[in-house]
Amino acid sequence: MKMPTLDATISRRLLVNYRLDPEVAQSLLPSGLRPRLVGDAAVGGICLLRLSAVRPQWIGANVGWSAENAAHRIAVEWDDESGTRNGVFIPVRHSSSRLPVVLGGTLLPGRHEHAGFSVSESPSRITIDARALDMRVHADVSDSTEWVSRLFGTLGEASAFQREGTIGWSPAKGGKTLDGLELSTRQWEVGATEIHDIGSSYFDSLPPGAAELDHVLVMRDVPVKWSASEFPKARNQSIC
Repeated sequence: MKMPTLDATISRRLLVNYRLDPEVAQSLLPSGLRPRLVGDAAVGGICLLRLSAVRPQWIGANVGWSAENAAHRIAVEWDDESGTRNGVFIPVRHSSSRLPVVLGGTLLPGRHEHAGFSVSESPSRITIDARALDMRVHADVSDSTEWVSRLFGTLGEASAFQREGTIGWSPAKGGKTLDGLELSTRQWEVGATEIHDIGSSYFDSLPPGAAELDHVLVMRDVPVKWSASEFPKARNQSIC
């Protein structure tokens, strides 16, 4: 069954970004995808977002569901008939809601697992702890007017990089091919943060020096649409 287009609001989104060793990044990707490089570094990260009013686009916002979510990801590129495309590879998504766990691989693309979330949030500071059997994430950041990054010279460059990679590829049900989920919005604005503490069992488990924390972006109150994407047929091969 094809996924319907979904409307939602990103109430809050943290984009935690790491500099990755390109060879290590490539080893984490399925065939058909390659790391998208900034200089001599690949880019990995964690998307920590609170979604609200998630529902098929023909249904009113008052009946949508809400959840905290986490997705580890690697910025990627691939080729199709139009040329080189940009997006992210997401090995697994975690959600505080059981609904995407049940619907993952059918009405919702990709694999979804349940996780517990603890969130402390003020207008200028966000602390998130997420835990599942296969994942632990901790993030503690506050809004900042200072920009510090080795990947990008300006906040605008970092924002443009993220906005260009709005298709997320995940292993399909059964793990043989890729499911795609594309985000679109007419409203895009990110802010810089000061990092107090970041931890990720996924990136911390990589070889020493393979993943170095670079920066964290924050987004708030962004209306979005999600729709399914199909991987190019010439590349839609086994990912085992």
